[in-house]
Amino acid sequence: HGKYRRRPYFSHVAQLHATALCGGSLCDPLDRLFSSTFDAQLRATSARAVRPLPGLKFKHVPGRGFAFARCDRGYKLVGGGCSSSPDAPANANRRMSGLACNAEAAQAVVASIVCKKQGEFGTEDFKMDFMEGDKPISPWHNIPLEAGNGLYNMVTEIPKMSKAKMEVDTKGENNPIKQDVKKGAVRYYHGPIFWNYGCLPQTWEDPNVKGDDQVGGAFGDNDPLDVVEIGSATLEMGSVTAVKPLGVLSMIDDGELDWKLIAINANDPKAAEINDVDDIEKHYPGTVSGIREWFRWYKTPDDKPVNAFGHGEKALGKADALKVIEETHQHYKDLMSGKSEKGKLWTP
Repeated sequence: HGKYRRRPYFSHVAQLHATALCGGSLCDPLDRLFSSTFDAQLRATSARAVRPLPGLKFKHVPGRGFAFARCDRGYKLVGGGCSSSPDAPANANRRMSGLACNAEAAQAVVASIVCKKQGEFGTEDFKMDFMEGDKPISPWHNIPLEAGNGLYNMVTEIPKMSKAKMEVDTKGENNPIKQDVKKGAVRYYHGPIFWNYGCLPQTWEDPNVKGDDQVGGAFGDNDPLDVVEIGSATLEMGSVTAVKPLGVLSMIDDGELDWKLIAINANDPKAAEINDVDDIEKHYPGTVSGIREWFRWYKTPDDKPVNAFGHGEKALGKADALKVIEETHQHYKDLMSGKSEKGKLWTP
């Protein structure tokens, strides 16, 4: 809102946007930060070497570069991911990095999350827990759905170009990320997925709700709403990223409705130019059809039938995608209020 300054030489530090960084008018003016000394410091050193001034939040955000902002007292940076730096030890706990100031207490939790890995990756013993200080939290229940400014928080389960079938364990205590298991063996895709894959927290596809004729009356698949993120950056497992919804596919998997939300990282270089599903073809040709065909065929090596799609196999636009988010969020609220039967799902 005009209280944010951007200089040309910042491009090597991060591509920053006022709406993403400040979440409205919650951030203090940054003008006073840009003293001649600080200007010279930024020009002369790399982003990793800059020492933040008192009160200045300066963090590496996976898939976004370096973000910084001064927030009003009581507010925290939110958004970001579990990978704080590429040179951190592989097994180290990694703190969430931040992107936006937000006044809502529910969103402040994102900035203080630590991801903790336990067990050997590729085994049933592996899990990624989410912690706030010493307190375990759930990535499904405790991370807010909305990231502000029309964006939504995506929890990445499977980074692009990987094959391990990781997922938020909706039935496990505090819902850690674990590798899916079938017939006593951990699951892998037969080929890599070409996009970042995850879910929206505080959403639920209710298995008790029957879909309309456009989806053949299929019931929900009992999981959070899936997200296919099409941006250029690889998002690490466990990261929480603000994404812009673009469209949605109504996949029918084994008779169950399994919506696939198509979205883009809010800080992707193309994000400002891609605002609806039709824009995807202009900037990333073949992406929508590629997503549809990948999910149509991915189970066939296991002698499973191809998956089907409702709505004449069309990818619905942003307006419909927002309706699906709203609908699945309402289903989630019904679950938490006891209006809907939760079955074996774990809830706080």
